[in-house]
Amino acid sequence: LLGTSITISSNHWMTAWTGLEINTLAIIPLISKSHHPRAVEAAIKYFLVQAAASAMVLFSSMTNAWQTGQWDITQLTHPTSCLLLTTAIAMKLGLVPFHFWFPEVLQGSSLLTSLLLSTLMKLPPITILFLTSHSLNPHLLALMAISSAALGGWMGLNQTQTRKILAFSSISHLGWMTIIILYNPQLTLLTFYVYSITTAAIFLTLNTTKTLNLSTLMTSWTKTPTLNATLMLTLLSLAGLPPLAGFMPKWFIIQELTKQEMTPAALAMALLSLLGLFFYLRLAYYSTITLPPNPANHMKQWSINSPTSPTIATLASLSTLLLPLSPMVLASI
Repeated sequence: LLGTSITISSNHWMTAWTGLEINTLAIIPLISKSHHPRAVEAAIKYFLVQAAASAMVLFSSMTNAWQTGQWDITQLTHPTSCLLLTTAIAMKLGLVPFHFWFPEVLQGSSLLTSLLLSTLMKLPPITILFLTSHSLNPHLLALMAISSAALGGWMGLNQTQTRKILAFSSISHLGWMTIIILYNPQLTLLTFYVYSITTAAIFLTLNTTKTLNLSTLMTSWTKTPTLNATLMLTLLSLAGLPPLAGFMPKWFIIQELTKQEMTPAALAMALLSLLGLFFYLRLAYYSTITLPPNPANHMKQWSINSPTSPTIATLASLSTLLLPLSPMVLASI
């Protein structure tokens, strides 16, 4: 929280960089706390990628300061610095082609740490992207965004681990956030907020039912039927189906891209979201509709000890019922 607060409130490159470093060092113990070899591997991968990205942020800002004498984040004008910063932020966020670390790190972390990595840890890099968006290369950003939406959709199709599916879902959503940041940065933040609320609801639900893969998800309906029905709605909201809240940012982004005469990009993003819809539907189908196979040696957990928390109830309600507020949101941005 401290690292995020420092980065999002700073206007000098050194304080922003310090916040990013605090963030990286703070999350590493959370990733590796289970002492499982997979968790330690995830922590090392995360550290190496984030250290490289942080060094690149520092290099970019120093090059810019050397050429222009400016340390202000919004005054990034040197072309090489802009290119370096785009690369660094893409590495920090997990945008294509720097996405390889993200699914692996999420798979090695616990569900709650994965939730932090998918939501809170994305906020500082998105803030830096928000502040510098006017100086970045629009063609490069559009290419990375469409590639992220495509890869996030394709790679998620064949996964059986829920954390990896949500990792590819995150990469796909980052594509939506990146494509619109040059034209309407407020829409990027709106997409991030809606995505964070919905993902938090899904991760907390999976954590309550202790679901790590699809076969466990098939048996979880017997434990908490109501929670699973809510999970189905939340997943469909993440896919962007109307009349759920997840439809709102995608609708606004496609509308804005069309206004900016980027109809081919809007069409590509809309078609690529169908890939995501397929694997969200598959998750929803597994969680509520499928009857599990019944091998004799399979231990079933028929009930869970902890009651459903008010946090999940609030987040799930927000992630499914916010669409009627669209006119008010549109007026405010």
